[in-house]
Amino acid sequence: MKLTRRSALLAATSLAVAPSAARADKAADTLRILFLDAVPNIDMYFNNQRTGLILAHHAWDMLVHRDPGTFEIKPSLATEWKFTDDTTLDLTIRQGVKFHDGSPLTAEDVVYTINIAADPMSKVATPSNYAWIDKAEKTGDFSVRIKMKRPTPAALEYLAMVTPINPKAYREKVGPEGFAAKPIGAGPYKIVKNDQGKEVIYERFEEYWAGSPKGKPAIKNLHVRFVPDLATEVTELIGRRADWIWNVNPDQMDNINKIPFLQSVRQESMRVGYLSIDAAGRSGAGNPLTNVKVRQAIWHAVNRKEIADKLVGGGSRVPPAPCFPSQFGCDADAAVKYDYDPAKAKALLAEAGFPNGFETEMLSYVQPTSWGAAIQNYLAAVGIKAKINQLQVAPAIQKAWKGEAPLYFASWGSYSINDVSAILPVMFGKDSLDNYSRDPELEKLIAEGGSTSDKAVRSKDYSAAIKIATEKAYWMPVATYVNTYAFAKDLDFKTYPDELPRFYLAKWK
Repeated sequence: MKLTRRSALLAATSLAVAPSAARADKAADTLRILFLDAVPNIDMYFNNQRTGLILAHHAWDMLVHRDPGTFEIKPSLATEWKFTDDTTLDLTIRQGVKFHDGSPLTAEDVVYTINIAADPMSKVATPSNYAWIDKAEKTGDFSVRIKMKRPTPAALEYLAMVTPINPKAYREKVGPEGFAAKPIGAGPYKIVKNDQGKEVIYERFEEYWAGSPKGKPAIKNLHVRFVPDLATEVTELIGRRADWIWNVNPDQMDNINKIPFLQSVRQESMRVGYLSIDAAGRSGAGNPLTNVKVRQAIWHAVNRKEIADKLVGGGSRVPPAPCFPSQFGCDADAAVKYDYDPAKAKALLAEAGFPNGFETEMLSYVQPTSWGAAIQNYLAAVGIKAKINQLQVAPAIQKAWKGEAPLYFASWGSYSINDVSAILPVMFGKDSLDNYSRDPELEKLIAEGGSTSDKAVRSKDYSAAIKIATEKAYWMPVATYVNTYAFAKDLDFKTYPDELPRFYLAKWK
């Protein structure tokens, strides 16, 4: 029988004193990490999961580095850069950097990687991250020019967060599948074992280049395992078979902090939990969700503030616009506001021809499941009976991309890029598989907002887009995420607001 989170925590006291319990793996200098969402392809270009981003930042380096505390862009694999015009970026590539197989990193590797990412035929997981790139070209053995299709003010953010550099010769030799099985980067850790979907083992790369803003890791080994549910995570942590987990149920934080060898902390992130509503009829032409009054009823039916305050907690907020509040272009004033009003929701459903409500399905991968259950209960109270289809992250995303999600409760962290170009084109862009509105006017505004470096023009276009998206109730932001971390007291680990755990900065106390 599976151990529940509650019973697991009740067992913690006995485990804490059990003589046979293993201790944090300091002796082996190995940090044991658990994640729920197994990453089917560790090559970051071919998964769009937050866990995939985290894994990538430990084994790969990017051209530039964004300081986690200040968001300042700093040199990394590129030592210098310059925008020579609105659509041209020249970079000088650092010399003396080695990939994990010992081969030197040069301009050839940079050009190769960027051109694959930008090529639509590559079918990367999040094309909007690279759609601004026309091509990269070598201008010297250690210099590169990136030509942009349009002015892209957030170009350096994309290069810092989602553009890991791969070794050309090795990847061409083994092919995409071989590279996914045995990846090689130039980051602070090298991957020595990759059992896809089960575990990834990292070892500190002793030839990592000096002066990196990431620094040389203090901990020698990282052992990442994927487990099926939160109860297993908690059980493994209190049983001292793991040292770090996150996204624990917030109401368990106090209990965890009572365990002598554990600590739990919270940190708001840029991730937004959302409910996508099938306005375009992708899951079935003419279904009730294609009616704007039904969608507006849903917005009025769900008490998002109560979800943020009581379920998420820790300072979670309800974003008024379909983006994270700090992102450039996220104009809260342009958003149409919807108060929690069940009576108004029922009236709108009656006006739409559904006085007795209707049945539908809500696809989700969100943990804890109590959040989705709360949305389900609010909808049921006004007559919308939404059956929850709870899946693991990867299969849920694939199902949604196929157009099989009438309602889709999910989350998006914008790859921690502080610009709405990292969220609006994903959720409403013309070619995005996540787009369940398919509104040509909205798509046009978002494309225009992403095609200029003029801040005033961008702001105007994005504000108009936000007004349409909220007025037509396409995509409902539910609450910002506040990550709850739990880890061994022996571990010195710092959280950051960009939702990117940095184990290369961690150390044992």
